[in-house]
This record gives sequence, structure tokens and C-alpha cells, in this order.
Amino acid sequence: MTGITRRRLLASSALAAFFGGVRPVLAESGGSLPWRNWSGGLVAHPRGRFAPATELELADFLATTTGSIRPVGSGHSFTPLVPTDGHLVVIDRLAGLIEHDAGALQATFGAGTRLGDMGAPLEAIGQAMFNLPDIDRQTLAGATATATHGTGIEFGCLSDYVTNLRLIAPNGESFDVSREATPELFDAARVSVGALGVVTRMTLQNRGSYRLIQKTWTQKTEEVLESFDESAAQHRHFEMFPYTHSDYAGVLATDESDAPTNNPPPSPEADAAFAQIIKDLSQVPPRERLPIVNSIMGQSEPSERVDDSYKILTNVRNTRFNEMEYSVPIDAGAPCLREILKTIIDKEVDVIFPLEYRYVRRDDTWLSMSTGDEDHAAISIHRTAGEDYRPYFDLIEPIFWKYGGRPHWGKVHSLGAAELTKLYPRFRDFQEIRQSLDPQGRMLNDHLKKLFGVTA
Repeated sequence: MTGITRRRLLASSALAAFFGGVRPVLAESGGSLPWRNWSGGLVAHPRGRFAPATELELADFLATTTGSIRPVGSGHSFTPLVPTDGHLVVIDRLAGLIEHDAGALQATFGAGTRLGDMGAPLEAIGQAMFNLPDIDRQTLAGATATATHGTGIEFGCLSDYVTNLRLIAPNGESFDVSREATPELFDAARVSVGALGVVTRMTLQNRGSYRLIQKTWTQKTEEVLESFDESAAQHRHFEMFPYTHSDYAGVLATDESDAPTNNPPPSPEADAAFAQIIKDLSQVPPRERLPIVNSIMGQSEPSERVDDSYKILTNVRNTRFNEMEYSVPIDAGAPCLREILKTIIDKEVDVIFPLEYRYVRRDDTWLSMSTGDEDHAAISIHRTAGEDYRPYFDLIEPIFWKYGGRPHWGKVHSLGAAELTKLYPRFRDFQEIRQSLDPQGRMLNDHLKKLFGVTA
């Protein structure tokens, strides 16, 4: 194990390669080619696919067709937001930098732009996003529609940085949405789970380009938790990855830096060696793993890397998996995490993937996980795509509920309108706007009908 750094422990495709990117295959409208999400757990047989090259083409399509419509980005959601037997609207061609304001540090992108394709053009105009999630394969529309977020007590979800957007309603009508012109629609449309129409472009509030240094190390989970608030306040970004059946967690602290670039790619040989260690560990019964995992973690080496912000904040994640994530009020974060880790040990859950624990700033969107007057702790659990995640997730989900958790819209959860109405103060207001924009329910599939309590 000597020589394998904390960065490789976190980046290893065998352990914590949390995300990757595969674009959906397109078929001619009217074809029967099935659609699958990235993890492979969701399958649909849409009547057709439509990939508009312009907003006018999209508006005309919506105005002249009937039946259900679901927009699709990169297929990274683990909940069935996309599956439909109607039409999929693929927004890949509505992509790229459209315009920017150098003085205001704002930039407008097509909503189908992958997050990973935004860093370089922003850098070319002297701008950078305030924050990014761990992976960058999602579309801008998909990431904001599900309130996808990064790490940091000073940073809200991506939707919190949207200043304007264009929405094409199910009847083909176009809306330019902003806080000044349409405040309620603005707060609803920034996190909409694709239920209000199809977003075609977004303007983001950015900042000047910057560089980051990220330091990683291993530490006892309880030690990290005891000082987590202080560490989160001290560092621009601070998070940890508690290992199951272990006393240890991987820790990441990220701050701005003027140091020269130092970001070599992980060694394939080291990754292969670590993959073998994980394979061997998986053969050990869960109740016997703690001393072995503790020994491995105790030998890992700290590491650091420096690069442009967008190259540090995101990672390439290739191993496929399914994920559940809830946010809980920040004061409930540590107790909730402790109970989850204890339950995994007590129930001898055979899982090697680490958890993820981080803070997210409050915001004023209606359906964000962190909406309201308090910051939140986000906690994630994972299961590799080849395994049945349901027994594990079914065991842990009630723990999130116990601590007032709200589900990530793109991650596995089982809640419906009755529970969600209690968790989101503006949930009924969102339902009213959804009904006004889509009275026929064209944007709804079975999953969204459950979310919004639509029975007809």
C-alpha cells in the first residue's frame, strides 16, 4: 500500500470513481431505440427523439405536437426523471458560449452545454464559475434543474448563480426569466426538475479566473467531524469521504493559490494495484474488515495538486454506480452521518464505496435541497451499478428522514408529494406554476406525477 496517495484512494475507479460520462445514443424520431441512463438502471422506449438546432425549432416542435415530452441531458440522474413513452427532447445542439458581459462577469451558455465544456471558454474571457460539482459531464440545464451542487459553506448550488434563463413552455411559448422581470417564475424555474418546459439558455454570475490548491489526506472520521465546522470555515472547500467498516475518512481541503501548476495524472499502475486491493477486500466478510481497512488507510500518503479552478473542482469518474443523497440541517449533519456509519456496521452491510459528507450554503430557490434560512450538510451513499442498491438504500433512507432530510432530485429516493410538501415551504407554489404552464401535464412522466401528486 505504501506509495498510494490519498488522491488515488479517492480517484481509484475501483473505490470512489463516483461519476463518468456517456451521452445518450440518438435515433430518428419515431424510432424504437431504447434510452438508458448512465448507470444503466433506468430504461425507456420513447416514441421518438427530437434534437433541435435552434430555439425556434424547439418552440415549433412543442407547439405542433401532442403527447408527453421529457428533456434529456447526459442521463446522469439516478431517479427516473427522463423515462417516457412519448418524445425525448435532446438539448445537445443547444450548446456553447452565446455571449458574455466582461464588466458584470456574466456569461450566457446554451442549456445543453456540458459543465466540462464551460471551463476553457470561460477562462478565455477571464471568467470562472464560483463552484462546480465533483463531476462535469452533466448538461447545464440538467445540473441546475436538479439543484446539483459542489462543496463549500460559502457556496450555494449551481442554480443559485443563474441570473437569467430562457424557458420554452409546453405550448411553444418562450419566456425570458429573471429575478427582476418574473421573480416567482425565476425562483421556480432555476430548480424545476424539467417540469415547467424546456430551458434553452442560461446566464451565470461568475468571477475572475483563479487557481486552486487541493490537499488530500486520511484522518480518523471522528476527529474530522469534531472540527468540521472550523475546517469548513477555514478552507474555501472542505469535505470528507468516510470509509465504511473503518474508523477513517479521506479528507479534501481546497483553497485559492498562486502556485504553479502541479497536477499530474494518476498512475495507471498504482490504480491497478489499488483495484486489486479492493477486489481482495471484497472477499472479506464485512464484520472482519475494520482492522484491515484501518491498516490500509493508516498507510496512505497525503498529496496535493494545483491547477485552474475548473480542473481541480471536477474529476473524471468512470465506474458506474447508483447514488442516494439527502441534505439535512447543518446541526443534524454529524449525528445523521454517525448513525448511518453505525448502521452499516451493525447490519453488516457489504459495501466498500465510501460516503461523501460536505456543506452547502442556503439559497432562495423554491426546490433546492438547501432552500430556506439555514445551511445544510449533504450526505451521499453509493452502490456499484452491478449490485442491487435497493436493500442498502432502503435501510439508510429512513435515517435521512429522521433528521429532516431533503432528497437530491437526481439521486435515488422514494418520496412523493405528501412528504415533499412538508419539506419545501414553496412546494405548493411550484405546483401552481407548473399547472399554469403545463395544464395538460405534457412534461410529466410517472415519476414526476408521483412527485407532484398528479393522479390523472
